[in-house]
Amino acid sequence: MKTIVYKIGDTEASVWLSEAEKILKEGGLVAIPTETVYGLAANALDEGAAARIYEAKGRPSDNPLIVHIADMDMIGELVSELPDTARRLAEHFWPGPLTMILPKSEKVPYGTTGGLDTVAIRMPSHPAARKLIHETRIPLAAPSANTSGRPSPTRAEHVFDDLNGKIEMILDDGPVGIGIESTIIDLSGETPMLLRPGYITREMLSEVIGSVEVDPAILEVNKDKDFRPKAPGMKYKHYAPKGSLLLVSGDADKVVEKICLLSDEKRKEGFKVGIIATDETKDLYRCDSDCIVMSIGTRSDEDTISHNLFDILRRMDKAEADYIYSESFGEGIRGDAIMNRLLKAAGYQQIFV
Repeated sequence: MKTIVYKIGDTEASVWLSEAEKILKEGGLVAIPTETVYGLAANALDEGAAARIYEAKGRPSDNPLIVHIADMDMIGELVSELPDTARRLAEHFWPGPLTMILPKSEKVPYGTTGGLDTVAIRMPSHPAARKLIHETRIPLAAPSANTSGRPSPTRAEHVFDDLNGKIEMILDDGPVGIGIESTIIDLSGETPMLLRPGYITREMLSEVIGSVEVDPAILEVNKDKDFRPKAPGMKYKHYAPKGSLLLVSGDADKVVEKICLLSDEKRKEGFKVGIIATDETKDLYRCDSDCIVMSIGTRSDEDTISHNLFDILRRMDKAEADYIYSESFGEGIRGDAIMNRLLKAAGYQQIFV
């Protein structure tokens, strides 16, 4: 299969829209930009198309897909009920990086929901994604457009690296804005439950609907092999670079000292080392040809860190780092979201100094 790439800025909208619509209606796959990461889109109501997503990504079939809509008119056919909490959150945060888990309608196939009686839904704010869904009126199942377990794609070239020859089309609109996936909240039970932190924080949600509990799986591994995840990222290893990633947490000066020590030890053993630093610390690390230091952003603007997170993990792969040491980022408004991704990428390997 030849994967076609359309650069949205260089192509008439009518061209890529008609081509994408044709592919989607025939059960094919189109990688689309969103404000969070690039998504691998298929018709959410076509169980065969959903199966192709799992196949292309190498994704476990019990890992639910998020369905993307363009407006509230589309949600009626997807859910069996729409609680007031969902309406209020939609008014505040849609379109935007918030996914809500709701009781599914009979029209949504179990192949899309990972066998669950709930469906995850969001309304992206990216103009191209919304235009495609609005024009076609097709609700799109669209998990991140990467090989399962790899860092999520924040650029079209990341999608091409992972899925070239496995999908029909990539819509390239340059780097995404936010850089981490949507916040996920479960509204299918009596108590709203945060299942994945993101750009929209627990505090922001609580201001709209009151108390929101946090699922313990957010910052720890779930070892139950029979556990059925209600949202993407709750069970399986995610975001992992090819090299072994370790997070180092503690006082800033001690973290730098420990990473330098660990780096020296591995380099003496003949391994190539990568260090994920910040603008504030990148010049404090000792490195030469068998070591590479990359800044993930500045602590004075944590949005730069979330924006660069997945890209820097992929750059470490390009640099062929055998071992990667990263500073931690637990503070700030979006610290939980950043650490959630880094801990999963590291397989929960973390030390404190």
